[in-house]
Amino acid sequence: MPRTRPDGKKTQIVVVGGGAGGLELVAKLGGHLSREDFDIILVDRNSTHIWKPLLHEVAAGSLDANLDEVGYRGHAYRWGYRYFDGALETIDREAQQIVVAPIRDEDGSEVIGRHRIRYDYLVMAVGSVSNDFGTPGVREHCLSLDTRADADRFRRRLLNQCLRVSRTMTQDPTADAYARVAIVGGGATGVELAAELYSAATALGFYGLEVFDEKRLQVTLIEAGPRILPALPEKLAGAATEELEALGVRVLTGTQVTSATAEAIITRDGETIPADLKVWAAGVKGADFLKAIGGLETTRNNQLVVGATLQTTLDDRIFAIGDCAYYVPEGEGKPIPPRAQAAHQMATTAYHNIRALIDGKPLRHFVYQDKGSLVSLARYTTVGSLMGNLVGGRMAIEGRLARLVYTSLYRMHLIAIHGWLKGLSLLLVGHVNQVVRPKLKLH
Repeated sequence: MPRTRPDGKKTQIVVVGGGAGGLELVAKLGGHLSREDFDIILVDRNSTHIWKPLLHEVAAGSLDANLDEVGYRGHAYRWGYRYFDGALETIDREAQQIVVAPIRDEDGSEVIGRHRIRYDYLVMAVGSVSNDFGTPGVREHCLSLDTRADADRFRRRLLNQCLRVSRTMTQDPTADAYARVAIVGGGATGVELAAELYSAATALGFYGLEVFDEKRLQVTLIEAGPRILPALPEKLAGAATEELEALGVRVLTGTQVTSATAEAIITRDGETIPADLKVWAAGVKGADFLKAIGGLETTRNNQLVVGATLQTTLDDRIFAIGDCAYYVPEGEGKPIPPRAQAAHQMATTAYHNIRALIDGKPLRHFVYQDKGSLVSLARYTTVGSLMGNLVGGRMAIEGRLARLVYTSLYRMHLIAIHGWLKGLSLLLVGHVNQVVRPKLKLH
């Protein structure tokens, strides 16, 4: 593939989705390819990026996303790519174009009409959404933590409920008033949110809710499997369970949810779990618009099927990385898990292979290096396993060492999208903000 097309236009590389993998990829492409020969474009329906593993902290109010989010326009200027605001509708493979949905103002008026963007290479990096498995009432009554907007919505509702309880207790100290939260899904998101809520509740008393503390918070964590945190060794999952229960979380395992109502979660055992806020974190899938998009091969969960080079099975010009990609390595029985570390590694392989296609060189096969799993229980502790399968086993870690490694994952992400100088500067600013900024974001 020549660096410029026969018609004299630049070779255009389009990345759809500015999550962990997509943003790292456009930074690599924009930072290493000539702007005279290549046009790198990022398309995302949001104007800013925030690392998805931080959303539970945004939801609990313990992290101000305004300080940690990355504006695509400023980042694009720094790294030499273009950012287009919009949501992908479909792919026209014959014309080698994507179709972007119209952008509308709050009043419904059209800002930018439906339009097309050509591509020579296309990378799908649109992430995943919560999978409700068709459970009745979930869409209507449960919140998810897929986006910054979801986290902000949860935080507002949580604060409102805490204010109701505080007001009720002020008027009647003997009242039986609680902020009740039910979290469905005992994976990392559900576990981390449960712990973060208690950390936030402890601090609310310093911000005007004098009669509210963690004793007025009731959190139930519901997991259909035999234990929480199935990605961790059983010993560490047990340690996390003990830590959560010590905080006050009611942990239910082997409990399947059959429906959700405005007031409660209903289980297969017939138990009704009252809840003012209900969070669904019980699995992920590809967004509905991905189903057979552009005639490409997709799974039942709307993931794009890719081969070892991360190219889609039916079109070598289209790649997929991150949670929206489905790849089962040869000889393995399971696909690559939907983790931030997988998206990071896929971005590196996709970058190499796009460069290889341009230069006419051999492509590299994606090899997933499992670096282990870490789960943060707010300020209380961190548990996890390191090394994954690199040394033929797992090294279990807990406490301060695990917390250090957990925070280092985010630091690596910052450096990947900003470079060493700005990345380290942002880390320094983050430490300063921990001292001078409020502990909770209540607005």
